[in-house]
Amino acid sequence: MAEITLRRRQTVAEGTVAFYFDKPAGFTHEAGQNAMFTLINPAEDDASGPTRPFTIASAPHEPELMIATRMRASAFKRTLVAAPLGTRLEIEGPAGVMVLHEDAARPAVFLAGGIGITPFLAMARDAAKRRLPNR
Repeated sequence: MAEITLRRRQTVAEGTVAFYFDKPAGFTHEAGQNAMFTLINPAEDDASGPTRPFTIASAPHEPELMIATRMRASAFKRTLVAAPLGTRLEIEGPAGVMVLHEDAARPAVFLAGGIGITPFLAMARDAAKRRLPNR
């Protein structure tokens, strides 16, 4: 587990916000993986607790960690969107095996709806940066 700092937030669509964090030293992930994000001493809590899983929507080569979420009525999301820049959270991970294959003979097909696009965003950015032969 490592601590991360909220650096900025951006509304990316109606009701959808992207949150950007410093990447901890030594943190590595593959495009498409997720991590557990924990609010430290949140001002508000609910039965689900202070920890939530989010797909890491930034590509591994990018300098910040980015997550994006639909803003629903949960204590976690209300606290995160209201948190001042500089707020510290804990991150555990990465986890998950939904990563882009590197077999040029097999097409890569992405099917997503709504905020489910986030792992594919990271995969596309990573594939472009690494010039993978995927179609």
